[in-house]
Amino acid sequence: MENLLKNALVKQLIDIAFAEDIGEGDHTSLATINEDEKGKSIIVAKDNGIIAGLNLVEYIFKKVDPSLDVKLIKTDGDEIAYGDVVLEVSGSSRSMLTAERTVLNFVQRLSGVASLTAKYVAELSGLHTQILDTRKTTPGMRLLEKYAVKIGGGCNHRIGLYDMILIKDNHVDFAGGIANAITRTQKYLMEHNLKLNIEIETRSIDEVKQILAIGGVHRIMLDNFSPELLREAVKLIDGRFETEASGGITLQTLRSYAESGVDFISSGALTHSVNAMDLSMRAI
Repeated sequence: MENLLKNALVKQLIDIAFAEDIGEGDHTSLATINEDEKGKSIIVAKDNGIIAGLNLVEYIFKKVDPSLDVKLIKTDGDEIAYGDVVLEVSGSSRSMLTAERTVLNFVQRLSGVASLTAKYVAELSGLHTQILDTRKTTPGMRLLEKYAVKIGGGCNHRIGLYDMILIKDNHVDFAGGIANAITRTQKYLMEHNLKLNIEIETRSIDEVKQILAIGGVHRIMLDNFSPELLREAVKLIDGRFETEASGGITLQTLRSYAESGVDFISSGALTHSVNAMDLSMRAI
């Protein structure tokens, strides 16, 4: 997987996390622990799931204290069970405690995303449909949360507004219809020498038929279709364009939608409705 720490936005986010947590200093550790006291700690899983975010851990610990020694026992993507030791860290006791919450916040959140994604992926077993995330991410954490989706076996939709065209219902309405929205988009891309895939959202079989008559897109989003209507739309499109289902699809209903033959199902729940994995750090 990619090295998240090559991205300046990720490093800035870690700086912000430290600024809000440490402020002018970790007064509790400074008050209770001698400066030269050394120790060792482990991070232990108190949940089952898929671990993610461990590739940030050494950077976070060493940002507090470069002399800390971090040993990863698990790696991103590993399936873990209650009681598993995830990593060991040794060195200054003060430094370990100062970094503890920031480390846990990142790893718990990303592991929650990866674990939930893995459940969605398991529901799709044996089908060609792939699960996609959305832009419904925690502000500032999009790259990390989308990374965690990939760790869990899912696929990323567009990262932001800049790397793909997604003509949604409001765009269509403001543009004066599907034909106007598509032709204006094609003109814009040509004028600005941009090569971006075009996806367009549909709300009915009639809108699907309009797009099939016009063409000029890469993927058709079928929003808030029932499984039966989705099956009809996928059959109508017949592989001419990629297909994506969205809107209110839950883990419980996922497979019934996927059995329509749709190529992708997108779910904001992968990143906006996640329970963080329970992890704890303790001295040994």
